[in-house]
Amino acid sequence: MSYCLPLAAFDTSVFPDHYAVARQRWLDYATKLPAYTQHRCYRCAGAGPDGEELFTDAFWIGPEDASRVLVLIGGTHGIEGFAGSAVQIDQLGLISEGHVLIPDNTAMLMIHALTPWGYTWQRRCDADGVDLNRNAIDFSRSLPENKDYDRLKNVFYLEDAAKRKRVLAEFEQQHGRVALEKAVSAGQYHDPTGPFYGGTAPAHGWLVSEDLMRQYTLQERDLAVIDLHTGLGSYGYGEIICDHRPDSKGARIAKQWYGDSVALPLLGTSSSVPKTGLLDYAWHAIMNQRSCYITLEFGTFSTDQLFEILLRDHQLWAQSDNEQARLEHRQVMRHHFYPDDRAWREMLLFRARQVIAQGLQGRAC
Repeated sequence: MSYCLPLAAFDTSVFPDHYAVARQRWLDYATKLPAYTQHRCYRCAGAGPDGEELFTDAFWIGPEDASRVLVLIGGTHGIEGFAGSAVQIDQLGLISEGHVLIPDNTAMLMIHALTPWGYTWQRRCDADGVDLNRNAIDFSRSLPENKDYDRLKNVFYLEDAAKRKRVLAEFEQQHGRVALEKAVSAGQYHDPTGPFYGGTAPAHGWLVSEDLMRQYTLQERDLAVIDLHTGLGSYGYGEIICDHRPDSKGARIAKQWYGDSVALPLLGTSSSVPKTGLLDYAWHAIMNQRSCYITLEFGTFSTDQLFEILLRDHQLWAQSDNEQARLEHRQVMRHHFYPDDRAWREMLLFRARQVIAQGLQGRAC
């Protein structure tokens, strides 16, 4: 495998401080591209802390009739959109300066802030508490069950953090680490105020994704989808997570394009456990045998810390009289999912450029 990694300096000023600033900068970069572009804008219900309107934006860069498309998604989980914006703005700058050349017969579709409410409020979920990456299920059928989540639900709402940790540690000792992580994070559909809630209907981000699939007839094109995430795994490392079945063509293509660093939850080789309702699955459903979807997950701090921070976030939002506590916890969420560390941000940009270059070359072959 060979690919050309852009050698332009890493400018960490592409990392934004606020959703509105990120969106405006993203639009400014995208509208100045020399290549052919189309812009689609999707209004999201609700508003930001300062009353600002919320949008998901998408830019198509390249020929309308391209048979090959690299899709770059940011902000599937709202607060993780900070890093998603940075990677996309970095790529837009590289394209405009000629450091990244999109191959012939290939287009790039950038989707910015897929969950804008969570982005601006610095939460993973939307205004209804829905985790978009547990939302891609068939809502005409019975909702999935997570019996271990139901067993532990009351524990998650304990104010006594030491007691909560002790009970969860006992569960892990009895049932194993994977069982604990699945109980907490695999997805649940009956507790709207709890973590990793999949909802009861398609969320904004899924509806946007479906419309883009339809508008650009993506089921008729060869796709390389890269979904940008933060918060899970080793600090600063961008893990390539592939949720295709291990024996599928999608998994084989991911290995072919991205190499042996590809990790598969279904084989137990990933920092992520198998989950229900991933956005991946909505894309898998339209993909042909020459396409694949990967999550590029940039690690920050420990999984135990992640769970504690998310549980506290949901505790605070389940209450109605704690504005100051919510405000303070937003900074805790931001630190976990978006560290203010130049080294972490440089590692993120380097790895993102590497993986996007691999995807573009793989898609062009």
